[in-house]
Amino acid sequence: MSSSPQEVTLRLRPQARFDVIDVAEQLRQEHGDLLGGFKHSLYCSYHTTAGYFDQHVSARLQHSGEKLTDFINVFQNVFPRDADYEHDKMHLRSELTEAQKASEPLNADSHLTFISSGLRNCVKYDNAEADPVYFVDLDGVSDRHQRTRKTTVMAFDREVKVAQATMEVATNGNRIDSINLKDAQYGFFERLDELVQTSGVEYGRVEISLPPEERHSGLTVNEYETLLMKNDLAEVLHNPLRFAKEKGQNMLRNPRAVPQKAHDYAHYDLVRVASEALAMLGFRESLLEKAVARFVAAPAARFFRLKRSVNLFITAENGQGQVAHGTYQSPILLQWQEPEGQRRKLVVTVKAFE
Repeated sequence: MSSSPQEVTLRLRPQARFDVIDVAEQLRQEHGDLLGGFKHSLYCSYHTTAGYFDQHVSARLQHSGEKLTDFINVFQNVFPRDADYEHDKMHLRSELTEAQKASEPLNADSHLTFISSGLRNCVKYDNAEADPVYFVDLDGVSDRHQRTRKTTVMAFDREVKVAQATMEVATNGNRIDSINLKDAQYGFFERLDELVQTSGVEYGRVEISLPPEERHSGLTVNEYETLLMKNDLAEVLHNPLRFAKEKGQNMLRNPRAVPQKAHDYAHYDLVRVASEALAMLGFRESLLEKAVARFVAAPAARFFRLKRSVNLFITAENGQGQVAHGTYQSPILLQWQEPEGQRRKLVVTVKAFE
């Protein structure tokens, strides 16, 4: 007979600004073989510059912390620290108090690396003996302070779909745009909460996904800070290498290798970055060539490893299931082409853990 889902929250202490922590190992050290009796686990981060890769990505990187670091470094080269990010100009951050401005880390590069590399706030893993599960922190230690991170692991045997609804969100008439799905003006998160409440789920997850017909768009969970989303992120959707070029970081290793059809060296740099990242994931050469060709056709849109779905986990609070998320986490809809009718559909699915 299946056991009830088990939930454990761990405190993590990164040792460097960019750190990779094996949560599965820390879980074993603190709680023994908790996962051994369950088939699956949901790993959730409460932070916008620290999270997890999908299990299949980790497998492609051979569950290696070193290979994972090399993969992240590709994106860190594209978003160098201390470039001219609007998000890091504290005098423009009107939502912060003077005390907060003095302690707020300069971390726009970490947010952009999180989004572009495909890191997630919440991932489902099949439990496999001895495989590490890496918590990737992009901003664990700054000049101003060292962070303490929090992550929740929920172990379970199976999940059952108990509710589903298709919801529409009005876009803003901009070709390149980002929409905060927690913003009350859209009513999306309120409808999501209502769906979870009426489903009666105590432990589980809610999946927000784009249906197949919704194109030129993606989803992430991150901080919806206006300067970051409307300026920095919009800039890199126009020109992904803008901040790397600004810092003089030319990723072009062999100019003579530029194909005849790629006259723009900056464009080729982007293809090179994409090629490196895909090669690290172990794609065969033929697939790699096809993937790079897609980057040539639509570089800005293809550069981001944006997801078609995101997860939020549901945990019991006072006997009732609640959607749990970090203070600054918001599900965000991104687009690089305006849809017909200026509306997009999202499918919300509630799944119960057993």
